[in-house]
Order: sequence, then C-alpha cells, then structure tokens
Amino acid sequence: MEFVKDYETVFILTPVLSEDQMKDAVDKFKQVLSDAGAEIIHSENWGLRKLAYEIQHKTTGFYNLFEFRATPEVIAKLETEYRRDERVMRYLTVSLDKHAVEYNKRRRDGAFNKKDEKKEEVAS
Repeated sequence: MEFVKDYETVFILTPVLSEDQMKDAVDKFKQVLSDAGAEIIHSENWGLRKLAYEIQHKTTGFYNLFEFRATPEVIAKLETEYRRDERVMRYLTVSLDKHAVEYNKRRRDGAFNKKDEKKEEVAS
C-alpha cells in the first residue's frame, strides 16, 4: 500500500507575468501534481502581494497555494519543476498534520470569516 500524506505548497511567481502567463504557470503545476497521481483538495490564488524582502530585484509577486494529498515521491517531482521554471521566485511545501488538515477544512468552509461575525453581532 502506498503511503499518502496531506501537503500544502505555496509558490511565488514573478510579477512581470501577464494574467494569462500566470494562469498558465499555475495550471502547469496543477498538471504536474495530477500526472504524478496527487489529489488536489484545494487551490487558491492570493494575487499580487508585496514581498517581505526583495527577491531578484522585485518587491511583489503572485502568490498561489495548493492543498493536496500525495505520496512523498510526488514532492520531489513538484519541487524539481519549481526549480526548472524561471517564473517561480520562491516555493515552500510542507506536510500537514491532522490538526492542520482540520484547520484548513474549517477555513475553506468559512469558519474564520470575520465579515460574517460582524454581521451576526449587528443582527443581535
């Protein structure tokens, strides 16, 4: 039986890309995961964000997040693709424990939306 774990990966794409080029890069990495047999649970595009420090003389980047379930061998393939692609400025892939998986599920379901809490306070 294969050993499957939950992972989360965040990668930052260079800000000089057009919207279409950025989507192509994201789709490429989704395809890498799918081809390797990973199950993509969730994907988020955080958009153009300011970086904490300059990377490659750039102060902003397109942030993207994937949450997926895969075998550990898939991570090596994914990170090799990140390194080969000049559009990727930084990436980080982490293994999620059961608490992080539960937290992410609750976050996706809207348990932490502050806007909803304010509406409830006003209504009461």
